[in-house]
Amino acid sequence: MTFVADLEPKALWAHFDQILTIPRGSKEEDQIRAFVVSVAERNGLETLVDGTGNVVVKKPGTPGKENAPAVILQSHLDMVNEKNSDVDHDFDTDPIRPVMDDEYLKADGTTLGSDNGIGVAAMLAILEATDLDHGPLEFLFTIDEETGLTGAGGLDPSMLDGRTLLNLDSEEEGTVTVGCAGGADTTVRLALDTIPAPENCVTLKLSLEGLRGGHSGIDIHLQRGNAVQLLGRMIHGISHGTPGFLAGFQGGNKHNAIPREAWATVMVPEDQVEVFTEAIVTQYEAVKGEYATVEPNMDFTITEAPAPSEVWTTFCSWDVLNLLVALPHGVVAMSQDIEGLVETSTNLAAAKSEGDLLTVLMSSRSSVATALDWIRQKIRAVAGQADAKVDEHDGYPGWKPNLDSRILQVVKSVHTRVLGNNPHVEAVHAGLECGIIGEMVPGMDMISFGPQIEFPHSPDERVKVDSVGRFYDLLTAVLEESAS
Repeated sequence: MTFVADLEPKALWAHFDQILTIPRGSKEEDQIRAFVVSVAERNGLETLVDGTGNVVVKKPGTPGKENAPAVILQSHLDMVNEKNSDVDHDFDTDPIRPVMDDEYLKADGTTLGSDNGIGVAAMLAILEATDLDHGPLEFLFTIDEETGLTGAGGLDPSMLDGRTLLNLDSEEEGTVTVGCAGGADTTVRLALDTIPAPENCVTLKLSLEGLRGGHSGIDIHLQRGNAVQLLGRMIHGISHGTPGFLAGFQGGNKHNAIPREAWATVMVPEDQVEVFTEAIVTQYEAVKGEYATVEPNMDFTITEAPAPSEVWTTFCSWDVLNLLVALPHGVVAMSQDIEGLVETSTNLAAAKSEGDLLTVLMSSRSSVATALDWIRQKIRAVAGQADAKVDEHDGYPGWKPNLDSRILQVVKSVHTRVLGNNPHVEAVHAGLECGIIGEMVPGMDMISFGPQIEFPHSPDERVKVDSVGRFYDLLTAVLEESAS
C-alpha cells in the first residue's frame, strides 16, 4: 500500500493503488484480469469471460430499480509500458512507483497507467458500492486496447444486455466525447545490404533523447519532435560530405506513442572523427533551435561503442535515411466540419534494425475512411521508392457523433447540476473502443468521459488528483439519474 490509497475518493484510489502493483502491459493482462474477477467473486456477482479475455461483471439494480434499463460501464485493462532509458524498471515484475507533483499524481520515470487504470478503479469502486441507487449495471473490462483495440474487436457481444454505454477512457475533464477517429497500422520492412566493417575506424553511438513524446492521437497536434525522424534527418544532413558507415538504428516503441528516443551506430574513419562530430552537432543545434519551445529537454550525445562486424553499404544507408526522412509524420489534415479537430494524422512510431532487416512501424488515424486510405497509400508510395515491403494491418472503425443521444442529454444535465458548469462536447482524434462496440451492437447509445489525464503513453503521464473526485461524482450521479 502507498499514499495513493489515502487519496479521495478512497473507494476509487484504494483500487488504483492495488492496480499499480499488477503487471498489465498490452497482451499481458492475465494478472489484472484475475484481480478484477476476484473482486467480482468476493462480492457475489455474476462474471463472464469471453474467448478473447474480455470480462463482463453483472450487478443487479438496487431495490426498486431492478427493471430500469441496464447501463454498461467500460474501460480497458491494459496500459502502455514506457520508461525513460535511464530508469531501472521491469514492467513484468516491478510495481509502478507513484509520486506527487503538486496537484498531480505521476510515476517515477515510467508511465503511470492512469490511462485507463483510473476508469478500471472507478468501475471496481462502483462494483463494490452499497450506498448508490442504480439500475442493472454491466461492467465491461476489455483487453489489449493499446495495440489496436483488438480486445474489443474480439468481444462476444452476447455477454451484454444493456444498450447504453459509458466509456471511461477520456482524458480531458469537463469534456464529453461523442465520436473518435478510426485507425490502422502499417509495417515497412527494408532489406539491409551489408559489407564487412572497415578497419581503422571508430564506432560511435549517436543518442537523441529527452523528447516529450506523448499519445500519437491526442498529442499529435502539439507538433512535438519525433526522435526517429529527427535523428534520421540529422544523419541525412551530413551524409553527402562527411565520411561514415551506418551500422544500426533504433528508436520508438509503441504504435500509439510518439518516439521520445532514438539511437544510431556509425563507424567513422579515425582521422575524420572530429569532422564528423562537428558536422552532426551542427545538425543537432539546428534541430534543437527549431524545437526549443516544445522540446526544452532534448539532448544529443556521442559516445564510443563496440565495433560491429558489418556495416551497411552506401546505397543501403541512403535508402534507410531517405525512408526515415520521407515517411509522413504528424498532422495531415484538420477537420473542415469541427473547429480544432485533427481529421487525419500519421505517426512514424518506431524503427529498428536487426540483422539484415530494418522494420518501421507507422500508425495512421482519420475520422474520414477515404483519407485514412490515402495516407496509407502515401506510405506505400514512399516505401516503394526504397524498394521496401509493406504490410498493412487491419484497422478499427471510427465512431460517428450522435448529438441527439439520450445518454448525452443525461450526462450534460447531471454535469451542470453536480459540477456547476456545462460540459464541452467533442469528437477526438484518438481511437476509442466505442466505434467497435457500436458496430457489434447496433443501437448502442454511447458517450465517453473521464478525469484530467495529461501526456499519456509517456513517462510524463500524470493525472490531476482532484479531477478524479469530480469524475467519480459525475459518474455516480449519472448512474442514479439513468435509473430514475
